[in-house]
Amino acid sequence: MVPDVVAEEIVPQRIAVLGAGSWGTSFAKVLCDAGRDVTMWARRAEVAAEIAEGGSNERYLPGVRLPDGLSATSDPGRALDGAEAVVLAVPSQQLRTNLTGWRDLLPARGALISLAKGVELGTLKRMSEVITEVTGADERRVVAVAGPNLAREIAEEQPSAAVLACTDHERAVSVQRAAFNSYFRPYTNTDLVGCELGGACKNVIAMACGVASGLGYGTNTMATLITRGLAEIARLGAKLGADSLTFAGLAGVGDLVATCSSPLSRNRTFGERLGRGETVEQAQQASGGQVAEGVKSCSSIRELAIERGVDMPLTDAMHRLCHERRDPRRIGAELLGRAKKSEWD
Repeated sequence: MVPDVVAEEIVPQRIAVLGAGSWGTSFAKVLCDAGRDVTMWARRAEVAAEIAEGGSNERYLPGVRLPDGLSATSDPGRALDGAEAVVLAVPSQQLRTNLTGWRDLLPARGALISLAKGVELGTLKRMSEVITEVTGADERRVVAVAGPNLAREIAEEQPSAAVLACTDHERAVSVQRAAFNSYFRPYTNTDLVGCELGGACKNVIAMACGVASGLGYGTNTMATLITRGLAEIARLGAKLGADSLTFAGLAGVGDLVATCSSPLSRNRTFGERLGRGETVEQAQQASGGQVAEGVKSCSSIRELAIERGVDMPLTDAMHRLCHERRDPRRIGAELLGRAKKSEWD
């Protein structure tokens, strides 16, 4: 057994959070409430000023009071000055571009903590792979945050748990200690592949559950989609070398249930709009600028599954709905009409 012990001096105290969306802001609050010195970077100067001077981020977390000690800036160099760890809190398909601009400002050591959940279009890389490729950092520095982490509930200090996935157990423990507080309980896991896949794929299944809700279907349908969605995620994970136990934990079924069930889930809400007959463009406009990661990830995950010879019918269905403008009722009928087989084939 690996002991969960780490020297006090390597627990990061000064942490930069790059990205001021709902999850980045919530995670910055988690770190502040855990006693860390946190500076956020926001792309918009007015958002940074509102966080730093007004103690709120009304665009992404309306009505939530942020800690008095939370700093914010629109200058990435200032945010990263003296940082011992960096939280990357930008959308998955924007991570490479942003990292390229930040690369020379990042600390030479310390954890690179990824909040993004997705598979990059074109390269089919997981977020940790994008980070190591762009920065040249060792994979053992990368920590992926996964689990049932609806940003608003965490910002409201509702009891929540997460998984900190890193191939270096001691690194994961150091970040665990940096983030642990009275309402946020992080666990560690060395299965970086499985945790990242769970976080990326659940967005696609959540869209499918939203579509079903928009079509007026009930609990049986939702349970079917969640369960069969988990099966196809686990199949992909097995092909890529993930630990099957990961998908039974917080980064698998935990994240999947939360994202597929809650109206706070952007992906579920987006899918619900599609199920009601809205176009992708109408659903995006209604989201107020917040990103539903599953819209793009359904295509990259589908391509990855085809490349690895993995059957992922729900992911394929979401790609056809979002990008080939297929009718949701027709897609549902096609899924139900697939060849009969054993549950465990």
